[in-house]
Amino acid sequence: MGSRRNFIQKSAMIGTGLALAPGFGYGMLPADQNEKLNVGLIGAGLRGTNHLQNLLSRKDVNVTAVCDIDPTRITIAKDLISKAGGKVPKTFGSNDYDYRNLLDLKEVDAVIIATPWLWHTRMTVDAMKAGKYAGVEVSASNTLEECWDLVNTHEATGTHMMILENVNYRRDIMAVLNMVKQNIFGELVHFRCGYQHDLREVKFNDGKQPYGGGVEFGEKAISEARWRTEHSVKRNADVYPTHGLGPIAVMADINRGNRLVSMTSHASKAIGLHNYIVKIGGEDHPNAKVKFKQGDVITSTLETANGETIIITHDCNLPRPYSLGFRVQGANGLWENDGDRIYIEGKSKPHKWDPDKEWLSQYDHPLWKKFGEYALDAGHGGMDFFVINSFVESAKANVAPPMDAYDAAAWSAVTPLSEASIENNGAPQDFPDFTRGLWIKRKPYQWIKDAY
Repeated sequence: MGSRRNFIQKSAMIGTGLALAPGFGYGMLPADQNEKLNVGLIGAGLRGTNHLQNLLSRKDVNVTAVCDIDPTRITIAKDLISKAGGKVPKTFGSNDYDYRNLLDLKEVDAVIIATPWLWHTRMTVDAMKAGKYAGVEVSASNTLEECWDLVNTHEATGTHMMILENVNYRRDIMAVLNMVKQNIFGELVHFRCGYQHDLREVKFNDGKQPYGGGVEFGEKAISEARWRTEHSVKRNADVYPTHGLGPIAVMADINRGNRLVSMTSHASKAIGLHNYIVKIGGEDHPNAKVKFKQGDVITSTLETANGETIIITHDCNLPRPYSLGFRVQGANGLWENDGDRIYIEGKSKPHKWDPDKEWLSQYDHPLWKKFGEYALDAGHGGMDFFVINSFVESAKANVAPPMDAYDAAAWSAVTPLSEASIENNGAPQDFPDFTRGLWIKRKPYQWIKDAY
């Protein structure tokens, strides 16, 4: 609670004077700070509530409406808004499609969507059709058809949407991006990334354990276990690729002078979730009979038009420490997140790793240097502060966000393409060009040394 108060106080001190859009536009001046953005929140679960708290810390945002089918979450959201001095929001949640009534409100300019994955695309599409600037949590889409729905709706309506990939704003990632743009690694050749996170206590949660956990999912469970685990039952795919691919795509200028052209995927056997159920609930528990389709470790290899390769790993069903497994490698050296190490030819001792701390400090991004102390209490080590700020400033100026519909489609397409490749014994899958050829002339993410 104390850290939250500190964050709100610090945010009030700096106002809203920083922006990261368009095109990762680190140099963009903020929109009129007297202008208020009216935001509606669709989905007030744990992630949605985190976004709500960050929105409430800003002077230039009014949260005018909240939608959630769980009345308990509506109450929590209303209490937070009241404590922050905001007006009572209009609320929705009488049925699964009541969010459309929120989208009809004139007092909503933009929406943040933080709902279960199956609703992300349809809600974002409906928001764009209603003329509302949309920010959607990751991943944005589940199928190739949905990926195209995002792009086609954006182009047909002219309304913008942003995929809220917070890892793109992680401090070390932005420092490495700085190094990439300054050619420290030389010509880029290879990347690794992924989502490696033991989620067993998220996928099974009956609410009875002191820190979550249990062996229930679906209707008997709470929070993400109500819906997330079903994907592991029914899909053998990398269902959560964007935390890894998003930052790498920025470094590789995907959709802006480069594009993803093909991928192959393979899945290991699936034993992790079954073993967890037996360990916690016993061999006689009904869920011990569930057959999980998703392999415990899924490995995908992507190829780009410019000749780089990207390996993405999904590893969420086995015991392990958290890691996104980043590796950025070029002609002059490489950085690896696992081990926090770096090697630059001519700078490092031959064949010896350097700790990355001094390098990352030297190339710390200007925005983190200026505003890092204000961001740290916002959630996920400060990433959430920057991603929400980027969304708000983009929406206020009504400009293309740094991570747009084309990015949302390309990054999310890994899920259906990996599913198809695994189903066909690792057969290569062609990557759709969601820009319809415009990647050739679209400008790369903006980069300047000074924030503004």
